[in-house]
Amino acid sequence: QVQLVESGGGLVQAGGSLRVSCAASGITGITFNRYAMGWFRQAPGKEREFVASISRSGGRTSYTDSVKGRFTISRDNAKNMVYLQMNSLKPEDTAVYYCAAATSLSDYNVPVAERWYAYWGQGTQVTVSS
Repeated sequence: QVQLVESGGGLVQAGGSLRVSCAASGITGITFNRYAMGWFRQAPGKEREFVASISRSGGRTSYTDSVKGRFTISRDNAKNMVYLQMNSLKPEDTAVYYCAAATSLSDYNVPVAERWYAYWGQGTQVTVSS
């Protein structure tokens, strides 16, 4: 059973930076790299949306258009960790950010749709003040 725990959320002013982290447990380091990982977010009153994903080895990434050039997803398979570095934050980035894991048969895959993700964390709140 994969367990995901997010951390690093908080309050930041517009234009600032924040890095959220996701720790995976319940799997060994060898098997962690069998999972593509993703970040999603849910703002108040809105549906959860895709933010970024990264392939098993970290060689491929995908981003939603609104965060391209500002956010960077990365992973450390030796530590079972996934990160989302968020720069030039805007008030519209305010949301609960969720980490998710998707079983991936290929290092080519960078899943975007929620239906591919079997495991989810509880989320961490990111608030950007104007």
